[in-house]
Amino acid sequence: MNDLAGKHIVLGLTGGIACYKAAELCRALVKEGATVQVVMTEASEQFITPVTMQALSNRPVYTSQWDPREPNNMPHINLSRQADAILIAPCSADFMARLVHGRADELLSLMCLARPIARVPLLIAPAMNREMWAHPATQRNMAQLAADGATLLGVGSGLQACGETGDGRMLEPQELLEDLIAFFQPKLLAGRRVVVTAGPTFEALDPIRGITNHSSGKMGFAIARAAREAGAEVALIAGPVSLATPRGVRRVDVKSARQMLAATEAEIPQADVFVATAAVADWRPATESDQKIKKEGGGQPPVLTFTENPDILATVAQGARARSGELFCVGFAAESHDLVRNARAKRERKGVPLLVGNIGPVTFGQDDNQMLLVDAQGVQELPRASKLVLARQLVAEIARRRVPA
Repeated sequence: MNDLAGKHIVLGLTGGIACYKAAELCRALVKEGATVQVVMTEASEQFITPVTMQALSNRPVYTSQWDPREPNNMPHINLSRQADAILIAPCSADFMARLVHGRADELLSLMCLARPIARVPLLIAPAMNREMWAHPATQRNMAQLAADGATLLGVGSGLQACGETGDGRMLEPQELLEDLIAFFQPKLLAGRRVVVTAGPTFEALDPIRGITNHSSGKMGFAIARAAREAGAEVALIAGPVSLATPRGVRRVDVKSARQMLAATEAEIPQADVFVATAAVADWRPATESDQKIKKEGGGQPPVLTFTENPDILATVAQGARARSGELFCVGFAAESHDLVRNARAKRERKGVPLLVGNIGPVTFGQDDNQMLLVDAQGVQELPRASKLVLARQLVAEIARRRVPA
């Protein structure tokens, strides 16, 4: 999708076994359209070679302040002025201490000190042993770096190269990529709390079988990611889907419509925005057998009785009106025909300010979509694009309506 097209990223490597992840990260950044300039400390060269990083970045790697390729002998100035961001990954405990104290005795730390702070952000992906990570000196350094304006991307937890297990692993390349992409997104919902429902519901007939639908949850998960990228605190209430939770999003897993309603109602009192993308079953079996329903002789199917499920969107929207409109509600309508007419009718019936329509079920499970935004003023088309692109456009529309300039 080239989310980083036009961005010039300085990727700094310091000493640590996590340098092997930096190779994959570099490749991922390039695939997303970024220009990647690698700068390595002497210690990092003990773990990975400049030749490897040059091959992956398609650019010469810098390792010394005295590099003769710079005619003015000032790579610390030249490289930092070209950058849109400096990402140190991995960032060792030693290098964090260097940054805190303003050390400038090798190229990478000198470049960080010389960068224009207001224009070139510094992002740090720590990597170290769990005891080093937990040490008070490291935690003090982390706090000071944050106070100085650096963005700390956190650490992972798990088995470490030393054989111990705990916090301190460098985040995975895909996680760092998502964090960097999110960093550059406009913070249109900063300070807001967003609740998103996504995926299908599953209404059990017995312990084995049930009723569900084809919803993959991809659109809802994309909206949750886009809202988080826009600076919101996001709660994602997901039906039974096989999707990874977006970075920085708090996920609540449910199965049935009633469970989804209960989870939603628990989140709504603190929310500013509610986006109902879930394909909630309208009906459920009136009774659930506690044993598998067996076939009877003669080939006669069982007679099933259904009852109506709660209407989550209408329930939340009604409560929002009682709160004097403090909660901005967005509904979704997947229609098989007459999209505009049905979407308009649903928006009025549910009592929401904005409803998103798309033709289903052909969009279920796909990575792209095409949507209509329906409000009191009319209909606006969002042309076919990836679901993440559409999610970002929708978040911008929500911010424009919910958070006026």
